[in-house]
Formats: sequence, structure tokens, C-alpha cells
Amino acid sequence: MADVASRNATDRGAGRARATRAALLAAAREAFAAGGFADANITDVVARAGASVGSLYHHFGGKADLYLALFEDYQIRQEQRAADAVRKARADGTQDSMQLWLVGAKAYLLGCWEERDLARVFLDGGGPPGFELIARRRYREWVRVNAVLLNTDDEPLGETLVVVLTSVVAEAGREVAIQESEETAVRLAEEFVELLSRIGKAPTAT
Repeated sequence: MADVASRNATDRGAGRARATRAALLAAAREAFAAGGFADANITDVVARAGASVGSLYHHFGGKADLYLALFEDYQIRQEQRAADAVRKARADGTQDSMQLWLVGAKAYLLGCWEERDLARVFLDGGGPPGFELIARRRYREWVRVNAVLLNTDDEPLGETLVVVLTSVVAEAGREVAIQESEETAVRLAEEFVELLSRIGKAPTAT
């Protein structure tokens, strides 16, 4: 009985810790979206979260760690959106590597609109010291993943094509995120996908 009670107490504690962490991240998201990294402050974040400064420093090292955690979570969700879209396209019978990549690119761009508050924060720059290097490493990993999906190893200028396509998608995400309506954002995303298909010399993904 004592062991069961101890496990239940541990589970409750872990649940509270997860809830506090999630509340702090949600509050930081609001704070960064409202004023950027430089103008956001810890007091505002903990007030929005209904937490304490001590709990913030227990889960994160400070404002910079909050920013980086949000960035990492955002990147994971974007990668998952693209991977899910590609997986579905494959299941529906699409086999051409460029068309599959275009499907993933469109999902990424639509994700930029769906999470435009975060996309604007990260794409506008101005993060903590060292963030530019972290973002650059993420970009290089993105290029590597795209190269695998596009299978351009044996194509002339294959590596260059992957870099160009990845760069266009990154800039397109910035433009999609700053649109004022979903209609214009979706239309712009579709136009970028059309442009990408022309660059890659493939039919437009549907």
C-alpha cells in the first residue's frame, strides 16, 4: 500500500510539473509574441502563467531557455506537419520525390500561418545570444533532410538545388506568417509552392 501511495504521489507531482512547464511555455509564447525577446520579462511570464519565479528557474534557466524551448517545440511540430503530409501523399500513391517534397513544403508553409505568432517571433530574429547559430544548425539539418527526400545526389547541381529550395521555403514562411488573413496566407503559400515546382521542374503538388 505504501508503494502504491508513493507512486501515486510521484505521478501527481510529475503531472503538476508538466502542467507548470506547459503554462510557463504558453505564457512565454504570449510574451514573446507581444514584444519580442528583448522586451519580454520574467515577471510578466510568471504572472501570465500563474506561477512563481522559482518554478520558472526550476524548469528553465531563464528567459533565453524559454525562448529556445519554444523554438525547439515549434520546429518539431513543423517537421511533424511536413512528415505527416508526405506520409499521407505516399499512402495516396504519390511516388515522385519532388512532388512529395512539395507536399511537405506546403504543409510547412500552412504551419507558419497556423502558428504565425511564433513564426513571426523566430523569423524576425532578435533572439538570445547564440540563437543565430542554433537556427543556422537547424537550417543545415533541414537541408540535409530535404536532400534525402529529394534524392538529388546524382543530379547536376543537386546540392545547390536543395539549398535554393530550402532557402525559398524559409523566406516564404516569413511572408506567409505576416499576412493579415487566412485567405491571403493560403493563396500565397500555394503560389510559393507553384514557384518551387517550377524551380524543381516538377508538376505542382495538389
